[in-house]
Amino acid sequence: MNERPTFRTERDEPPTDGGACYVPAHAPEAVVVPDERKPILLPEPPDELPGKGYRKNQIASWLYKKGAREWGEMTDLPRRLREALPAEWRISEFALVQAFPSADGSVKYLFTLHDGQRTEAVYLPYADRKTVCISCQVGCPAGCTFCATGKMGFGRNLTGPEILDQILAVAYHQGLSPREIRNVVLMGMGEPLLNYENVTWAVRRMLNKHALAMSPRRITLSTVGIPKGIRRLAADDLGVKLALSLHAPDDETRKKIIPTAHRYTIAEIMDAVRAYFDRTKRRVTIEYTMLRGVNDREEQARELARILKGLVAHVNLIPFNLWEGAPVAGSGKKRIQRFAAALERAGVPVTVRWSRGVDVGAACGQLALRETKPLSL
Repeated sequence: MNERPTFRTERDEPPTDGGACYVPAHAPEAVVVPDERKPILLPEPPDELPGKGYRKNQIASWLYKKGAREWGEMTDLPRRLREALPAEWRISEFALVQAFPSADGSVKYLFTLHDGQRTEAVYLPYADRKTVCISCQVGCPAGCTFCATGKMGFGRNLTGPEILDQILAVAYHQGLSPREIRNVVLMGMGEPLLNYENVTWAVRRMLNKHALAMSPRRITLSTVGIPKGIRRLAADDLGVKLALSLHAPDDETRKKIIPTAHRYTIAEIMDAVRAYFDRTKRRVTIEYTMLRGVNDREEQARELARILKGLVAHVNLIPFNLWEGAPVAGSGKKRIQRFAAALERAGVPVTVRWSRGVDVGAACGQLALRETKPLSL
């Protein structure tokens, strides 16, 4: 693919060809104009894409392999077709894309949608892989007390194209082919199982051999614990990995920090999780944010080990990432280490997961549409 800058520069006028308007992170605000055209990401690739015959495959290749974000980039299409497509189809789901690079190499992306709502994603480069953490909703209805997104409240569900396009936009902005992004985690804004149809729509296109052609083992869906949704995901047999945001080993503690715990007990959730494992044979990840004086005692670690007994699972202990106005505090390093040691003594695999992107509000639990001061682009 053609060489591209890591970050695009500001345009004086919004694009007229269906492309997104890429600007520096310090731009004041997006000029949002309603766009009633059909999203080019809507069809099942390539069957319902515009054009005839092999032209459909060419368009699919430009979108999903080469990462085109403007119709003019599709140079092997006839000029007449390139000029006709923008009248009916939009190529981007975002009116504005802003990038906030972290000192650790990760990048937070703030997306303004065509209705003026906003959501976020995070690019996480590692030595052996490139990962994107994507959102499925504007805000989140789960309302977890330790999460800045939960404090925002719920805006709306993202559409399937809006979910999928986060990957394509991040790849483009990083100068990558979309297929160089081989790991996706649905751990950004929102509860995926409360936007099930749109999330699975996007996941199916991540897996589609004509689209992103990802392995299901490289896609992780994180849920606060919606038993019916977990069972439905198992039945649909997409093969993706499941992460459960548990955060407490007993219902009383969980109700204090996760409002949905008033509706679903841990026993109900774990029954669904075990059913998921029985169907998929995929190891389950248990996410557990360490909160000082709330869920970090050694006896709570032993109780967590008890409820995980017999399940092939791995616990990720997540040090709390501070955000303005947070009503809770994080556990100290020694307390986290003692909790981890208690799990290990009980035979539970455990890792302490230190988050990236803390300096730009991109770490776990920090996503809240805040425009932190960017580093030099």
